[in-house]
Amino acid sequence: MPELPEVETVRQGLRGLILNKTITNVEVRWGKIINGDSAQFANDLVGLTFQEINRRGKYLLFRLSDELTIVSHLRMEGKYRVTPQAQEVTKHTHVIFNFTDGTALRYLDTRKFGRMTLIKTGTEDQVGGLKTLGPEPTATDFTVADFTRRLHKHKKAIKPTLLDQKVVAGLGNIYADEVLWLSQIHPLQPANTLTGTQIQALHDNIIAELAKAIKAKGTTIRSYTDAYGATGGFQLSLHAYGREGEPCERCGVTIEKIKVAQRGTHFCPHCQVLPESQVSAS
Repeated sequence: MPELPEVETVRQGLRGLILNKTITNVEVRWGKIINGDSAQFANDLVGLTFQEINRRGKYLLFRLSDELTIVSHLRMEGKYRVTPQAQEVTKHTHVIFNFTDGTALRYLDTRKFGRMTLIKTGTEDQVGGLKTLGPEPTATDFTVADFTRRLHKHKKAIKPTLLDQKVVAGLGNIYADEVLWLSQIHPLQPANTLTGTQIQALHDNIIAELAKAIKAKGTTIRSYTDAYGATGGFQLSLHAYGREGEPCERCGVTIEKIKVAQRGTHFCPHCQVLPESQVSAS
């Protein structure tokens, strides 16, 4: 699933490709992609212009004229492509926005899990998922004090707590493993047992690591590509995720993979030690 750096990379790419383009018509080829009436969705967009693209967590917010916004979540495999309208439509293309200049914005999704919702701009907090999102992982929005308060509410392991979008927006499986490795925190340690020093390290590493991943245009593990069809580069900088069986860059001990809350989880058993008081509980 694209995480915050990948979604942000898509946003930046699409801005250069579709802003100020006007929609002539919309083809919805798989109606379940649209939350609500897909025919009404298509009809309401005719004649509108893309004015801006924002992001909140893993959600893209396409700002249109007439104070309308398309809220888009890519889920597991969603992708956007800008093509000539005459180009052959591929099998997994489910929504097409045709523009007056002869180009088209196409939404592709092999697993058909992605969703789009058309709302009045300014009502984003009424959309399920968006209304409960935690802070953006930036120095401005994401404070240590608030992070501490949110973590202390959870007795569950820190790994699934980081995946909870109500705690901090945008983290997924890849970057949760990475920031825990960087902070030398075991993925099974209960969130409410982290020390102040651990929370500070985790907070700082979340901000820094996601910023680095955005700069590298995201992480491509299987199928992620940006708006131009290019793969990301951050997979070359991963320390833990996907490196099971390889030596830890810090200590040389073999990286292990376990299941935590049904998610494959990578960590160093030497650098990321579970506190002795939690060993029996885990």
